[in-house]
Amino acid sequence: MSTFKETFNQYHWDETLSSILGKTEQDVWNALRAEKRSLEDFKALISPAARPYIEEMAQESRRLTKKRFGNTIQMYSPMYLSNECQNICTYCGFSLTNKIPRRTLTDAEILKEVEYIKSKGYDHILLVTGEANQTVGVEYINNALQLIRSHFANITIEVQPLDQPEYEQLIDSGLYAVLVYQETYHREEYKKHHPKGKKSNFDYRLETPDRLGKAGVHKIGLGALFGLEDWRADSFFTALHLKYLQKTYWKTKYSISFPRLRPHSGGLEPKVEMTDPDLVQLICAYRLLDEDVELSISTRESEVFRNNIVNLGITSISAESKTNPGGYAVEPESLEQFEISDERSTEEVAAMLKNQGLEVVWKDWANNWQ
Repeated sequence: MSTFKETFNQYHWDETLSSILGKTEQDVWNALRAEKRSLEDFKALISPAARPYIEEMAQESRRLTKKRFGNTIQMYSPMYLSNECQNICTYCGFSLTNKIPRRTLTDAEILKEVEYIKSKGYDHILLVTGEANQTVGVEYINNALQLIRSHFANITIEVQPLDQPEYEQLIDSGLYAVLVYQETYHREEYKKHHPKGKKSNFDYRLETPDRLGKAGVHKIGLGALFGLEDWRADSFFTALHLKYLQKTYWKTKYSISFPRLRPHSGGLEPKVEMTDPDLVQLICAYRLLDEDVELSISTRESEVFRNNIVNLGITSISAESKTNPGGYAVEPESLEQFEISDERSTEEVAAMLKNQGLEVVWKDWANNWQ
């Protein structure tokens, strides 16, 4: 059976970027007026030529989001289970080369973290680990799911890519969604940033959403890490990936996240800067391309930026995030994967959303595992 790799290989990075940069004001105007927007329209909307139209894009993005999602926004909490990792990744605090204390939560520690997160009202949780198959492989993740499935309406994971039967096993244990970021779709740059470990296999990671689709997962989250390569080209390939998946696995829901490089232990400076206006433009472009896709923003972004973007297309947001295992209740001082920017409490973020006329959704469907 074919995978996204076959579609991906029909495109060339430099030609794609050149096409985006070559879009004209007329192309932007046509894209804004289009009834159903194509990937070529998306190129125009993320191009430099669209910069003068950001306000118009923002208003249309807001309108489409309200039409599809109403005045609601989902709140979720990430929970880091382990910082063990066998990969070398130049941009991550958990990289194998970083000489840091490693920690993997026990069952009792997981439940202690869960107790804190639940006390804040969360019913959607994102479980995160490093990529260390011997320590936090399928058996560990499966156990964690079974341990907490009765506490949450929605469990998402962001862990090492797995094989299809492994995903099927986790779905049976209560898994709802999986986030898997390609980091960058530039094959050569990808190799530079992932020189060792299973993650160095570009194609295996690229085809992970296909394995998820075949396994029947409810939702797949895509994204690129902005700063490794040109954000416009990476965003186009993410959109290309999204459209392929929607056509191939049409029963599955999809989300897009927008991580920008943040400081961490051993830090990497961004190769290409993505400014705040760039990110606003991109978020709006995705909404104009697709009314149904969920768009998520994390605490990587600043308080001011998040305040200004929540009404322009975003459908889910995290708050009070800790990016170290045990960071909520077990061991607050251990090493973080990256530094967060918005350090407000859950209550403060919820109040901000309410003040902007948004209704916070803690739970949007009931599970039957309790």
